[in-house]
Amino acid sequence: MNRVLIILVNWNGWRDTVECLGSLLLLGYPDFRIVVCDNGSSDDSLDQIRSWAAHHAVPNVQYQRCEAESGGATGVDPLLTIVCNSENLGFAGGNNVGLRYALARGDFGYYWLLNNDTVVEPDALTYLVARMQEDLQVGICGSTIRLYHDHARVQALGGGYYYHWLGLPWHSGRFTQSNREQINHQKAESRMNYVEGASMLVSRQFLEQIGLMDEGYFLYFEELDWVIRAQGRFSLGYAPKSLVYHKVGASIGTSSNPTLKSELCDYYNIRNRILFAWRYYPYTLPTIYLVLLLEILLRLVCGRFERVIMIMGLMKRGLSNQATR
Repeated sequence: MNRVLIILVNWNGWRDTVECLGSLLLLGYPDFRIVVCDNGSSDDSLDQIRSWAAHHAVPNVQYQRCEAESGGATGVDPLLTIVCNSENLGFAGGNNVGLRYALARGDFGYYWLLNNDTVVEPDALTYLVARMQEDLQVGICGSTIRLYHDHARVQALGGGYYYHWLGLPWHSGRFTQSNREQINHQKAESRMNYVEGASMLVSRQFLEQIGLMDEGYFLYFEELDWVIRAQGRFSLGYAPKSLVYHKVGASIGTSSNPTLKSELCDYYNIRNRILFAWRYYPYTLPTIYLVLLLEILLRLVCGRFERVIMIMGLMKRGLSNQATR
């Protein structure tokens, strides 16, 4: 079964979402449907997305979360399904609603988890499915993620490598200029131990055997957790010709610069760095805490004293969890 459900999670970002939807309408893949899971937006997102769909004559239906997770109305199969979650469930929670909808329907072979602040090339999905069909052991496949505002610059070649002693993921190909440098796509795939979450094509077999994403993370590290749980049963794939352009943190203020990170980004990034290590690599916590001391120093230099207090609180909580194991 090659039918694909494309899942977008929207949270106060309808402008990005409708631009992404516009690019999805141009997909050359023959059999797909789209579900937008709205995480309790307060910016009139639901009405704006419905208005966009009406303006572009896109057949659509809207469900509450409980209706969607039951598979929706029998015999109803519009191109676009809009789900009202009524609250912010985070990245994992929002996507899981869409995945439960797909599982309840039972008529999809793949699920494309796609950030709402992306725009895709018309053949992006075709290349993803083709790569997964080449090797049925591939459970999750990633795209070439380029920056939306600079298409020549790479954010990730499919995914990247998690350095467990530092507690840090590093996207493969990060900062590469794709029009100037020779890129070894096979090497990038061979080194991947996670898929970049902005674009992940997931097989039905993977979801049925491994289960949904862990909603306890809320934001960040869900992809890593998913892959760890699937070790020994599924491999990761990379479709280099699947091009996705990402605005990077448009909705939540993601940034590698500590002066630009939103409080939401900073909190969950550090919280989950500790949580993930505590769960799977507890022996690395001493070196991770040394890295976090550098994070504290950076925020002191930047004058972000409230963030210093936050990080120290998260580190203390992590030590408490470790002591009660």
